[in-house]
Amino acid sequence: MTARPRSFRRAAREEAERLEEPVQEAAALARKLGLDPYPVNYWIVDHDEMNELIAYGGFQSRYPHWRWGMTYDRQKKQDQFGMGKAFEIVNNDDPSHAFLQESNSLADQKAVITHVEAHADFFRNNEWFSRFSGDGDLDAAAMLERHAETIERYIDDPDIDREDVERFVDAVTCLEDTIDQHWPLSVDRGGERTQPEDLRDRLEEMDVSETVRGEVFDDEWLDDLAESEAAAADLDRPRTDVLGFLREHGTVYDEEDGEAVEMEAWQKDILDLLRREAYYFAPQKMTKTMNEGWAAFWESMMMGEERFAGTDEFLTYADHQARVLGSPGMNPYKLGKELWEYVENTANRREVADKLLRVEGITWRNFHDAVDFERVQSLLEPPEAIDSIRSDTLTDLAALPDDDSRVDWETLDRALSDPDAVDVDRYPWKVLTYEGLAERHFSLVKPQNRGFVRRIRRSELEQLSRYMFDDTKYESVEAAIDDVDKTAGWDRMAEIRESHNDVTFVDAFLSPEFVEANDYFTYEYTRSTGDFRVASTDPEDVKKKLLLQFTNFGKPTIAVFDDNFENRGELLVGHRYNGIMLDLDEARDVLERVHELWGRPVNLMTIRKEYDDHEVEVARRRNREPEPTEVGIRIRYDGDAFEEHELDPELEARIEAADVDYDTKPDEWLS
Repeated sequence: MTARPRSFRRAAREEAERLEEPVQEAAALARKLGLDPYPVNYWIVDHDEMNELIAYGGFQSRYPHWRWGMTYDRQKKQDQFGMGKAFEIVNNDDPSHAFLQESNSLADQKAVITHVEAHADFFRNNEWFSRFSGDGDLDAAAMLERHAETIERYIDDPDIDREDVERFVDAVTCLEDTIDQHWPLSVDRGGERTQPEDLRDRLEEMDVSETVRGEVFDDEWLDDLAESEAAAADLDRPRTDVLGFLREHGTVYDEEDGEAVEMEAWQKDILDLLRREAYYFAPQKMTKTMNEGWAAFWESMMMGEERFAGTDEFLTYADHQARVLGSPGMNPYKLGKELWEYVENTANRREVADKLLRVEGITWRNFHDAVDFERVQSLLEPPEAIDSIRSDTLTDLAALPDDDSRVDWETLDRALSDPDAVDVDRYPWKVLTYEGLAERHFSLVKPQNRGFVRRIRRSELEQLSRYMFDDTKYESVEAAIDDVDKTAGWDRMAEIRESHNDVTFVDAFLSPEFVEANDYFTYEYTRSTGDFRVASTDPEDVKKKLLLQFTNFGKPTIAVFDDNFENRGELLVGHRYNGIMLDLDEARDVLERVHELWGRPVNLMTIRKEYDDHEVEVARRRNREPEPTEVGIRIRYDGDAFEEHELDPELEARIEAADVDYDTKPDEWLS
């Protein structure tokens, strides 16, 4: 059961008491709508505490590090200068913990609570989150607190230099996104590398004479062959969990002795702890748009369409939502919500079209001419008894057949026998079931979606007809529409919520129809003019641009290719180049951190775009973009200085991504 809001200060205690009913009712409504969230503990905090929680990623205790203070300062300035207000923060835990700012209006608090319930549902039911917790109990707050205490003990240990600990933590956190987020923490992906067969074994099977073997296959030649084949095997199977690789094989550079030495126990412990935290936070980064869109969708359903926002609160809530959805740039709330609405609409449209194609005389070829779409629209409208529920209309609901699955008969009986027991005027959803609410809010009857059925493409209709394996037929359009499953859209959304992440979500559902209807476009920096301009409205370009932003949390993908590069014990890592160039200054900073965890020279392979000044000037005059020359480079850092080398063409080919650096096979990822 959802806990009541908690606090200790008087003002916060009063706010908690005010919110006790909205918390309980929002949880009940979420479950009526088919959500299955973790139980949520709500905490009332002041403005300063909220900024601290945001800095700590939603938790009250984290390990000592300068970045928390930097994040806190940035958040405080955003509030101070009106650049963004934090209404809440919620973490992925069982139970989840949500923190509400006591200065929020009641409308804001209700919006936050409904938003949080949807987040808690997503945390609980999306399989990417279960990749961290598995089947065990999730207690992230306790885990992070233990990690903080452990690192603090190392910092306070008189036998360990405090600066060494802080520098080591800084090196690991710099690499926190270099993990293989597509696999559970417990899986050792490095162990899957298959070593090439030793030729000595084959020679034994072939029964080659000692004379021939000594003259043709001497031991030195066999050793060189085995070494080169092993190196090639490593290059063919680069390891993307860089942190995991460094934990297994890394050393540290001892400045006094001037050589690499084995990591100390405290260093291995800290690396393990911080890598575990990276895997915990990875699903939240991988599903940011899906998760925020999911929460915004159900918040809007509860607050607006089910009138959880009171009449006197609705304008305040409308302003709240407009600010959230209207923020500039790549807005995960807006994109996510619009994509979920599109998923709902297309699933419902498919359900309606499936039924209409079974009506005598209607085929995929004549669908747009034979169907009276205005008539279909009116037939899809929910009955008045379900659409307009008030205390004075309950008898209309009670007049429906006794086996009507849309009615919560037990609650309806209680409301009729004791009107004070169920406040139907405030909470009409209480007397309906999931099926009843799905009909009450069927997406295709909403004003903004009128015409959506008419816009179905002939190719989709043909596909629907091709896969009709049963022989159900209807004598009339009325009979067909009466058989439409109004839960189709919500059921489909729940299926998608379970298995997808942002990359697969966008790849699967960002269709040309969606891009055109929502006016999406790409914009890029133009080198010829020195400003940003609209680059394309083509749906494939829009999709590719978004996929590049979502892949690997929007960060460059780096993988370990060789841990004995050129037989010198040097580390070779590669940037999986997908057309987007690295910031080479930042790359050098990262190489310095990698060197601290490897203890020996490190090499980074990447591709740099180079522009000829004359070509840039010609392109500017002709109002086009200049074509860059792509040059493969290897940056080496030995602990003292950087060197830049031309990259071997074979290695350059290995780091080039085919088109974009992502893989859209959720079934394979979740196998």
